[in-house]
Amino acid sequence: MNAESPFPFPDAISEPIVNGLSVDVEDWFQVGAFEEVIARSDWDSLDARVEGNVDRILDLFAEADVSATFFTLGWVAKHSPHVIRRIADAGHEVASHGLDHARVFTLEPSQFAEDIRVTREILEDVSGQAVTGYRAPSFSIDLRSAWAFDVLAEQGYRYSSSVAPIVHDHYGWRDAPRFAFRPIQGAELVEIPVTTAQFGSRRLAAGGGGFFRVLPYAFSRWAIAQVNREDDRPAVFYFHPWEVDPEQPRVGNASLRSKLRHYTNLEKMAGKLRKLVCEFEWGRMDALAEIEARRAIEFPVSPVGGGGVR
Repeated sequence: MNAESPFPFPDAISEPIVNGLSVDVEDWFQVGAFEEVIARSDWDSLDARVEGNVDRILDLFAEADVSATFFTLGWVAKHSPHVIRRIADAGHEVASHGLDHARVFTLEPSQFAEDIRVTREILEDVSGQAVTGYRAPSFSIDLRSAWAFDVLAEQGYRYSSSVAPIVHDHYGWRDAPRFAFRPIQGAELVEIPVTTAQFGSRRLAAGGGGFFRVLPYAFSRWAIAQVNREDDRPAVFYFHPWEVDPEQPRVGNASLRSKLRHYTNLEKMAGKLRKLVCEFEWGRMDALAEIEARRAIEFPVSPVGGGGVR
């Protein structure tokens, strides 16, 4: 055990597991924390910083020689297509994060279908890649929006990484499986939840984002190692381009909670990421999905929102 940490780091496993590395490509003004104070109609007039931040991330990944998946807003791809081309040209996967960060449970099924259809067309046109993966904004597929899996399957998406199997005031589906599952009986679509770790009887969020920024690095190191060694599964890690940008504008009229979540430890994020990508094995989500689909459990969910093993 590290003398400075309560989290024991297990011995290395003989064959390191390749974990899923992902970036949710959205700008600082498009995050869920500010959706009540920044109108979508104002986005075009704000200081867009996603291009420089994505370039920093691409440089970091190149230094570490890792590949990743960039779940990208259609809005970003439409306004900054050259950014998406750089992502694709560097060998990373381009996947869908929806059009303009609308949470899935705020949409009707027909609206969601149009959202992911249009976004896919934009991303494929710009990147030159086939888009097969999807991540819901703010992990907003849960009991209220389980119907979204049917829409994704109908449109030919191969995998989703849209469920956070935890309790959280912002999102979460506590009773969902921790690892890959098939939400539609007989369909190929597989859901790969963001990573959680077990600490005694508690299930802890450990997949990145604000948790990674705010908590000590030792916690994430321990959690990913636990998932790899004790569960024999890959971890799914995510973060956002704005998280490596401590110079971004401040939103003065946001709530104190939103400010704390959004701005804490921005100056430390790049250094922590550099350590993480060098300490574990990482790869694209489409490659991980292909492997995890072979051992995904059946967890069919009904159109009206019920879910469970049947």
